Amino acid sequence: MKPSSFTLRQIQYAVAVADASSFRRAAEHCHVSQPSLSAQIRELEEALGVRLFERDRRGVMITTAGSELIERMRRVLADVDDVASAAGQFLDPLARTLRIGAIPTIGPYLLPAATRVLREEHPRLTLTWLEEKTDALVRRIRQGKLDGGFLALEAGVEDLDYETIEDDPFVLATPADHPLGRASSPVPFRRLRGERILLLDEGHCFRDQVIEFCSRRGVEELSVRATSLPTLVQMVAAGMGITLLPRMAVRAEAPRSDLRTQAVTQPVPHRTVILAWRRQSAAAETMREVARTVRGAVRAT
Repeated sequence: MKPSSFTLRQIQYAVAVADASSFRRAAEHCHVSQPSLSAQIRELEEALGVRLFERDRRGVMITTAGSELIERMRRVLADVDDVASAAGQFLDPLARTLRIGAIPTIGPYLLPAATRVLREEHPRLTLTWLEEKTDALVRRIRQGKLDGGFLALEAGVEDLDYETIEDDPFVLATPADHPLGRASSPVPFRRLRGERILLLDEGHCFRDQVIEFCSRRGVEELSVRATSLPTLVQMVAAGMGITLLPRMAVRAEAPRSDLRTQAVTQPVPHRTVILAWRRQSAAAETMREVARTVRGAVRAT
C-alpha cells in the first residue's frame, strides 16, 4: 500500500477550519496553537497540490477545490468513526452511546416513550438526542455527526438506510364551533375543498407534506403561519382557521386547547415515521434494534 503524504490529523484540522471559518476558532476547538494548526494545513495543501483556503483580513474562504475535497474529508472522518464503532460492536453492540436526532414534529411526541422503553430493554445503551429540522438533521447524519434520526420518509431520504416505525395519519383539527368539527363520522377530504388551512412556517417537512396533499384538492393556505405544532394548535383553537395534525401529536396537544379533531378519509393523508441512518454505518445493527424496540413501544400504546 502506498504511504499517504498527509495525515488523519491534518484532515481533522482542515474540516475544523471549514466548519469554523476561522483558523483561530478551529485551533481552539482542536486544542492546539494556531501556528501549529496553520502549519499542518500548509503541509496538507502542499501534499495535495491545491489550496484549500484563501486567507485575508476579512476571514477564511474555502476555495473551489477545497469545497469538494473538504466534503470528501468529512466522509473519511465519518468512516474512521465507523471503524472505532465497529470494533465496539464485537464486544456489545448495545453497550455504546448513540447520537440520534428527531424533527420537531416527531421528537416531542415519540422520544419520551422511546427513551423509557430503550432504557428498560437496553440499560447499557446511552442516548443523546438532538432536535433539528429535516435538512439539517439529514446533513448531520450524512456527515457522521449523528448516528441516525427519526424522520418522515416522504421528506426524501433515498440515500439513507431506515426502518419504519409507524404510519402516522393526519387528522383534521378545527375550532370547537366549526361545522366540520361537529361531524359524527370521519370527514371525506372533498369536504375541505374551499377551506383555508393554517400551516407551519418554512423549513418544516410536515408543512411541505400537507401542502403537497392539499394543493391538489382545492385547499388553500392562509398567509399566517405557525413556528411549531403547539402554536399551530393554539391558533386553530382561537378560531383563526383549520389545520391537519399528525395523529401522534393529537394526544399531547388536543387536551391543552379547545379544538375538535376528526379523522379524514378518501384518501387519508399521512406520513411514514422512520428511523434512518447512514449506509454502511457500523451502528446499523444497533439502529435496527433501536427501531424494533421503539416500534414495539409505539404499537403497544
